[in-house]
Amino acid sequence: MQNKTAIITGGGSGIGKAISILFAQKGAEVVILDMDDKGGTETKSIIENQGGKAHFHKLDISNHTLTHEHLNTLSHIDILVNNAGIAHVGNLENCSETDFDKIYNVNVKGVYNCLSAVIPKMKAQKSGVILNMASVASSIGIPDRFAYSMSKGAVVGITLSVARDYVEHGIRCNCISPGRVHTPFVDGFIAKNYPGKEAEMFEKLSKSQPIGRMGTPEEIAKLAYYLCSDDASFITGSDYAIDGGFVGLKM
Repeated sequence: MQNKTAIITGGGSGIGKAISILFAQKGAEVVILDMDDKGGTETKSIIENQGGKAHFHKLDISNHTLTHEHLNTLSHIDILVNNAGIAHVGNLENCSETDFDKIYNVNVKGVYNCLSAVIPKMKAQKSGVILNMASVASSIGIPDRFAYSMSKGAVVGITLSVARDYVEHGIRCNCISPGRVHTPFVDGFIAKNYPGKEAEMFEKLSKSQPIGRMGTPEEIAKLAYYLCSDDASFITGSDYAIDGGFVGLKM
């Protein structure tokens, strides 16, 4: 990854932060896109303190015009990791149109916006790697995750379509489907939805993986690094589960 430019959306926390730091350690110049000023600045500082190269841009990827304006300032883009995403708890009946649109705008349209800005540059270069963040929710029914599951199913479809359409242009596109990963997002989600039962719910969610625990952002980052590296040059159009056996060993 030496001297390559990598864009990481949602790089200010959790999995995106871990991916940004690891890619920079491997020699990439990282461009962090996030709505969180504090988180994005912190990730950038960590990378620079380790001797790496990083830039942070506060950006709402659901805004098509702004996303294109930001990404068009970059002359060369080798890697795009579409990691940014938001969640929603509820089935169809308690998912309002506003909730549905919010999830769609970030998790689906945000991916489209970044892809539509980056693909022409990669075509001109005749090279590029794209990695999208899907979820186990795209392949197995999870209670009360209607809108989120919809969005992540769309991400898998987007991945397969882009991989097929641009393979002849030297562009690879894959996605990762994590199970539950212990991030600040998970802690906030539990605190918001299960007040007073945080420890109980954390244990329950941890044990829902057959391996007996949640994953770590660093574990997801290592798979992301492999798929975006030249070692994975023969891999495109694939969805990789990294879920502690959640899908494959589900009883």
